[in-house]
Amino acid sequence: MPGDGGERNISANALDGFVVGLADAARFDAYDNFSWTWARGGNFLQDELVGRFENGCEHGGLLAGSETAAGHNIPAMLRTLATPAAVLFLLLTAWYSEIVVRAPEKPGPIEITYWEKWTSFEGDAMRAVVDAFNRKQKRIFVKLLTISGIENKTLMAVAGGNPPGVAGLYGPNVAQYADDGAIMPLDDFCAEYGIRRSQYIPCYWDIGVYRGRVYSLPTTPASTALHYNRRMFREAGLDPDRPPRTIEELDAYAERMTKRDSRGRIVKAGFMPSEPGWWNWGWGCVFGGKLWDGKSRITANCPENIRAFEWIRSYSVKYGANDLQTFRSGFGNFSSPQNAFLAEQVAMEIQGVWMHNFIAMYAPKLDWAAAPFPYPADRPDLANHTFVDEDVLVIPRGARHPREAFEFVAYVQSQEGMELLCMGQRKHTPLIKVSDRFWKTHPNPYVKLFARLANSST
Repeated sequence: MPGDGGERNISANALDGFVVGLADAARFDAYDNFSWTWARGGNFLQDELVGRFENGCEHGGLLAGSETAAGHNIPAMLRTLATPAAVLFLLLTAWYSEIVVRAPEKPGPIEITYWEKWTSFEGDAMRAVVDAFNRKQKRIFVKLLTISGIENKTLMAVAGGNPPGVAGLYGPNVAQYADDGAIMPLDDFCAEYGIRRSQYIPCYWDIGVYRGRVYSLPTTPASTALHYNRRMFREAGLDPDRPPRTIEELDAYAERMTKRDSRGRIVKAGFMPSEPGWWNWGWGCVFGGKLWDGKSRITANCPENIRAFEWIRSYSVKYGANDLQTFRSGFGNFSSPQNAFLAEQVAMEIQGVWMHNFIAMYAPKLDWAAAPFPYPADRPDLANHTFVDEDVLVIPRGARHPREAFEFVAYVQSQEGMELLCMGQRKHTPLIKVSDRFWKTHPNPYVKLFARLANSST
C-alpha cells in the first residue's frame, strides 16, 4: 500500500512471512521452555525469529538482511528484542502499521506524538514545556504520552513501522539505537537551526554523538558529588564546613563516624563504597583508571583500576564483610524515608543532583551539604571528578514529520525551554548560557556545584 513520510512498505507475502515467522518462533518458545533454551542455546530463539523473518521477506520480495526503504535494520532490531513479550508487541505493531490504512490528515496543525518516560513532577515539568511550545505557534501540535519501558517499546515501534515523532530516551541508549538504524542523525537539522556544541557543557553534547554523528540532544542532565550529613559530622567532632578532600581523608572521616552497638553490630556507617552501589563499575575512574583505551583494547586490569578495587576491599577488611552486609540488609528502599542516607544510617554518600528532590520529599529537616567527591592524595589532577549522565531526545527512524519534530526538539534546546524543564525537575541545565533568575530561584542550594563539576569533567 502507498506510504508517506518514510513509512515502511512490505508486500502482502512478505508480511505474511513475517507474521508466520513470529508466530512460529513464539510457538517454539512455548513448547521448549524459554528460560532453559536461552541458557542452553544462547541466541537460539533470536536466530529462529530472525531466520523466519528473513525467509518470509525473501518470498515476499523484500531482501532479507537489508534495510527497508525507511532505513530500519529489522533483523538487528529483532535480535535485540526477541523475547516473548517483545514478539507479541512487535507482531501487533507490524500488523497495525501495515494493515490499517491511515486516514488522510485533517487540515490544521501537524501533530507530533512525543513519547516520554517521566511521571510525577518530572513529567509535569516536560508537560509545561510542551504546552509552552504549543502556545508559541500554531503549525505544530505536540501530543505528549507517558510510556513505561520506553527504551524497548520505542525500538519495537520503529521495527513495526509506526514510531512516535519524538522519543525521550536515556543517554546510554544512543549507541545501540544508532547501530540498529533506529534513530535519525540530527547533524543537518542542528546546522540548520544553529545548534552547536559550543552552546553546551561539552560532556552533555558529547553523550549524543556516536561515530562522529549527532543522534540525540539533551533534556535534563546529571552529575554527582559527595553528599554528607552535617549533624553526624558535628557529633564526631568534625567541621561540617570542611568536607574530606582526599580519599585518605574520606577514609579517616568514615572511621570516626562509624558506630557499633554493645553487641558489636554496626549501627552507623561513615561511608560505604557499596552504597548506593550504582557506580561500582566506575570506582576505577576516581583513581584515574579507564575500562578501555578509547579504541579497541580493554584496560580493566590497569593499575589504577586495581588500586580502586583494593580500596573497596579495604572497607571489608577494616569493618568486616559480614558486619557490613548485615548492616546493609536493614536499609530501606531508595525512594523512601528509610533510604540509608535520609535515615541517617550512612553519613557520606556519592549521589547525583537529583538527591535534593528526595531529601525535600522524605527528609526535609535533614542537615546536609554537597561537595566534590574526594580524589587520591597523590593525584590532585583528579580533583573535581564526577560521573555525568543525561536524558535525551531522539527522532526515531520512520517518523512521519521529522522536520516538525525537530522544531520541537530545538525549542527544548533553547534557554527558555531548557530552564523551564530543568527548573521543574530541580536540576542544572546542560547549556553554557544560564539566566541569573534560574540560579537565584533554584531550590537546590548546590545546583551550581553540579554544573561546575560537569563542566570540569571534560
